[in-house]
Amino acid sequence: MRFTEAMGRKVVSLATAETVGTLSEFVVDPRSQRVVALGVSKSKTGDTLRWDHIESFGPDAVTIADADRLTDTDSDVAPLSGKEHALVGKRVLATTGDELGQTDDVDFDPGSGVLLTILLPGEDIDADRLVGVGSYAVVVQAAQHG
Repeated sequence: MRFTEAMGRKVVSLATAETVGTLSEFVVDPRSQRVVALGVSKSKTGDTLRWDHIESFGPDAVTIADADRLTDTDSDVAPLSGKEHALVGKRVLATTGDELGQTDDVDFDPGSGVLLTILLPGEDIDADRLVGVGSYAVVVQAAQHG
């Protein structure tokens, strides 16, 4: 599944069958190369949903046990969230300093949150090469030639 396809997806409580928010951000930990939380807008109970509190990340909705799974951003998630840590739309630099292009999208496993591929206009980069995400760029390990 791709980040751009999932943005705006409803977050639904299984306890009440009500929409409790809307997916507005993917919070990625570059060290583990996975989604660790979702930013949620239009919620009355909090703006963050930790990945391990998701029941299912389906094609039509993200389901959670109850709205109390949504919390305010905590000290673990805060340094990884926000526009400056978004992957999509950011320039991509190799560890050699070469600019590779700009991120069009990110492919991830909706079951585990593991990043699979960083998609650029002319090239796809295995997400296991992800080194860091900052306000200036996404940094990936340079490709090994030879």
